[in-house]
Amino acid sequence: MDYLIVFVVSFLSATILPLGSEAVLLYYSNEVVASIALLWLWASLGNTLGGLTNWFLGAFLIRYEGKKWFPIKPRARHKAQRFFNRYGVWVLLFTWLPVVGDAIALAAGVFRTPLKYFLPLVFIGKAARYALVLWGQNLLLNG
Repeated sequence: MDYLIVFVVSFLSATILPLGSEAVLLYYSNEVVASIALLWLWASLGNTLGGLTNWFLGAFLIRYEGKKWFPIKPRARHKAQRFFNRYGVWVLLFTWLPVVGDAIALAAGVFRTPLKYFLPLVFIGKAARYALVLWGQNLLLNG
C-alpha cells in the first residue's frame, strides 16, 4: 500500500495540484518494510505519468486557442515556442521544477513533442530529483 500511495501522490503532484510528493516519499522511505529502490521507482513513474497528463492536456487544449476563455494568449504561446525551440527537447529534463515544470510539459504537448523524446527525458529528470532527495536524506540521517 505504501508504494501505491507514493505513486498516486507523485502522479497528482505532477499535475496542477499542489502536493508534496517528496515529503510522502521521505516519510515512506523511513518505513522498515519499504524498499527504497521500489519507492524511488514508483515515485518516478507516477510523476512521469503525471507529466504525461500535462502533455495530453496541452495537446488537447490548444484547439481552443481562439476562444475568449483560453488562458494563454497567442503572443505568450509564441514566446514559449521560441524558448522551447531554442533549447530543444532537453528542456524536458527540467519538468521536475515546481510550477515551471508543469508549463514545460504542457508546452511539449502543445508543440506535439514526440513521446519517444518526452517520456525518457521527463523520467530521467524526475527520477534524478527523487534519487537526490533520497540520497540527501540518507546523508542527513546516516552521517
